[in-house]
Amino acid sequence: MKMTQDRTDPTAGTAMIATFPMYLGPLTRAPLQELWHQTRAALGHGPQRLTQDAPDLFTLWESPDLLIGQTCGLPFRSRLKQRVGYVGTTDPALPDTPPGHYRSVIVVRRDDPARHLEELAGRPAAANEPLSQSGWAALADHFARAGVPLGRLRFTGAHRASAQAVARGLADLAAIDMVTWNLMCSEGDSTAAQLRVLDRTRPTPAHPIITARARDPQPLARALSSALEGIRPDQARAFGITRLIPLSEAEYFAVPLPPAPEKVAVS
Repeated sequence: MKMTQDRTDPTAGTAMIATFPMYLGPLTRAPLQELWHQTRAALGHGPQRLTQDAPDLFTLWESPDLLIGQTCGLPFRSRLKQRVGYVGTTDPALPDTPPGHYRSVIVVRRDDPARHLEELAGRPAAANEPLSQSGWAALADHFARAGVPLGRLRFTGAHRASAQAVARGLADLAAIDMVTWNLMCSEGDSTAAQLRVLDRTRPTPAHPIITARARDPQPLARALSSALEGIRPDQARAFGITRLIPLSEAEYFAVPLPPAPEKVAVS
């Protein structure tokens, strides 16, 4: 993958990477680029454009050329643990949710008769991927805490694909990150119109902003916080970054890891 080389950066000669890939959609692609434009201006260096559509995000997150990136809480506390630098935590400003935290909604088809979690016992579920906090870890935790067994699991590759799997009858339920769900509803997504929210998972720390392990995170935190002051509130809520909060990394590591995929019945 070819990255843009930035000649104004103090480490010129490297192909630096900036990426905010978690909430890409028709309503957020341009605002996210504007957020990076303002962040870059405040920082004084960096690539001209975000790298957003990489087929493997770990190639970006684990790169020594990563200037700034957004990851998920589960990769941060597992594969990326102590391998990246922590810049701060995004605050999606969700209702009834602590600052710097987020949660998922458990969705079913609109015509599904289930009204309580217990009625979903043993029924097939969809999740985006095994290393997703909001799609898989939150789902597993929510059902385990309720003492309700999950049925066969289908990994779909994306939250929107999980929603589509439920709408098409390939699964009966899915956990959809609440920011993604709100974004789908705001877009008038036809899949969201076929679903309804049955429950919500408990809050966990929201997406971390990271950098390569060797970089100083403080200038990045200041630049991103400054840039967010110039972003329209509705756009910031749409891509889930209304402000940057300094949580303790220990708060992430305290969240239990979900069952490994090989321990789950996967279709």
